[in-house]
Amino acid sequence: MRASALGVDLISGASVLVARAHAHVPTEEGWRARVLATVERGARAVVASAIAASAEREGPAAEVVVLVPSGEDAVAKRAAEGVLRELQAGMPGHTFAIGRSRVASDPLDLHRAGNEALLAVNVAEGDEDRPLLAFEQTGAYRLLLSAMSEDPAELERFYAETVEPLVAYDEQYETELVRTVEAFLDNDGNVAGTAQKLFTHRHTIRYRLERVRELSGLDVGSTDGREKLSLGLKAMRVLGVAAPGGPATEPGTGAGRVPGR
Repeated sequence: MRASALGVDLISGASVLVARAHAHVPTEEGWRARVLATVERGARAVVASAIAASAEREGPAAEVVVLVPSGEDAVAKRAAEGVLRELQAGMPGHTFAIGRSRVASDPLDLHRAGNEALLAVNVAEGDEDRPLLAFEQTGAYRLLLSAMSEDPAELERFYAETVEPLVAYDEQYETELVRTVEAFLDNDGNVAGTAQKLFTHRHTIRYRLERVRELSGLDVGSTDGREKLSLGLKAMRVLGVAAPGGPATEPGTGAGRVPGR
């Protein structure tokens, strides 16, 4: 293994961290290398033998995978917290998401740990309040881990049949259908609560939800529609699809009307 070649002792076990950074300011050449160095510095401040490597991932984000040699979950947690602190202090103008796996007591389980950390970071990217997430904190998303590993094509099909039309619409028209559905489900189907969370009018929420029904064929007013949209959103996170971020007020939302196609 590469870890053995580098002199890293995995006999006691190890955890995997995945750290992802998005730049919201103009970046210079080599910024991904800065992310790697910053992540490694934060992890090694807790575990000196931690090793980090850049992940080959398409897209605008910089992603780093960290191997934390330790059989203690508390040590891995401190390493993840150290990485987040170092990133926040050293790279202003960026947002971050960090996923942490369970401890793999056997080196042969590191592949499983890597999948857990990847799932956790994908879920963390959809939660503004929790940029650092452990696999144990991913809740129902854990049920989809095997689907992501064993049959990602089926997960992709389900996403395509539910939420993908909303993502495409948001990207084309700079709307917030995906965010609205998430907020609506988080507020137990309460339109007023959704409007308050998104700082917009109730009429706007109703028009957006009608657009959701037209695009996806799923009615948020029905239990089946809500369940499928909820699972579709989870599939989106598990697959690592970033939700588009529309502006606070879409063009053409006079009287709360989302523009038609």
